[in-house]
Amino acid sequence: MKRLADRTSKWVFTVSGFTTSAVIILIIAFLFTESAGLFSTPIVEEGYVLAVNSSNNVKDLNTEQIKNIFDGEITSWDEVGGKDMEIEIFRLEDLEKIYTVEQLGAEYEHAGEKIAEQIYANPGIIAFIPESMIEGIPDIGFIDDRNIRIKDVLFGREWFPTATPSPIFGILPLILGTLWVSFFAILIALPFGISIAIYMAEVARPEVRKVLKPVIELLNGIPSVIYGFFGLTVIVPFLQNTFGLPVGESGLAGSIVLAIMALPTIITVAEDAMSSCPRSLREASLALGAGHWQTIYKVVIPSSISGITSGVVLGIGRAVGETMAVLMVTGNAAVIPHSILEPLRTIPATIAAELGEAPAGGAHYQALFLLGVILFFITLIINACVETVSSRHKTQA
Repeated sequence: MKRLADRTSKWVFTVSGFTTSAVIILIIAFLFTESAGLFSTPIVEEGYVLAVNSSNNVKDLNTEQIKNIFDGEITSWDEVGGKDMEIEIFRLEDLEKIYTVEQLGAEYEHAGEKIAEQIYANPGIIAFIPESMIEGIPDIGFIDDRNIRIKDVLFGREWFPTATPSPIFGILPLILGTLWVSFFAILIALPFGISIAIYMAEVARPEVRKVLKPVIELLNGIPSVIYGFFGLTVIVPFLQNTFGLPVGESGLAGSIVLAIMALPTIITVAEDAMSSCPRSLREASLALGAGHWQTIYKVVIPSSISGITSGVVLGIGRAVGETMAVLMVTGNAAVIPHSILEPLRTIPATIAAELGEAPAGGAHYQALFLLGVILFFITLIINACVETVSSRHKTQA
């Protein structure tokens, strides 16, 4: 009977471990599958083309150039490698300003001919029009509708997924915003968390520890939106008044809120690890003449480094992956931050804010899944770095 119970337990644990591993692998595969389609998507909105006069020698534009042309920031073709002539933007709705309803036809049956007339007559024209309207019409040039390139996404400096005619998915501002906020959050939380953990494990009296420990553990159960409200009503006005900022929503506000949220995890796990340090190690250190603080620094912390590292990893994981609180206090501006006092946007906040509005299977939807993949790799790299540092400490100890 005992052997049967052992075999059953072993089988249950094996199946559980295999199932968990398989689910994780499937989730990762799903992220990669959904995001991979982005790089096979044309840069121009599906079903539309960018038509130009056949004499125009510009046939290749990237997404940022297209956006700047239609925003009026680029006004001459020579700015994008073409001839010195003014760019004339033409959209489908402009037909009604030029032609009457009778000329276009009751069902726009003559619209294609009229569009071709405008393209033939204007050497500097760039027309954003449905492909079906000019299909088969000769002597019309087109901007190459190539697929979205990896370098335009990974190193793009603008995130504008709703831009027309070409959405922009430059994720560099979002990556930098995530790293910027997370770095300063850990920079704030780590020394405070370890210090409080040392105090609770090695300095505080038992009655003080009994009060502090449940209070700190209780902070873990507070919803992130509450932290966001606290940051919005207390931290944001404080930073705005202290630094004379036009708006208080900034990377620093997000870092402080995340640091507060990460503190309970770091403190709890690190304090448990230090409390588990064998009493014999402390006594041996003190017997050799070491002081209390020398024992903490030379014995307790090195022997507890694995648990402390776990607390740091969990704290960093919460800082990197936090959504709602960051969305509320960082200003939600998808721009490359040059200072921690500027508004910015993180990857988790972008996914949370936009995934519900992105059409399933579209380029915007796929770009958000790509952000999930990037976030996965960021967390993986951070965890690997922390584990490497932890292993070195263990070897030295």
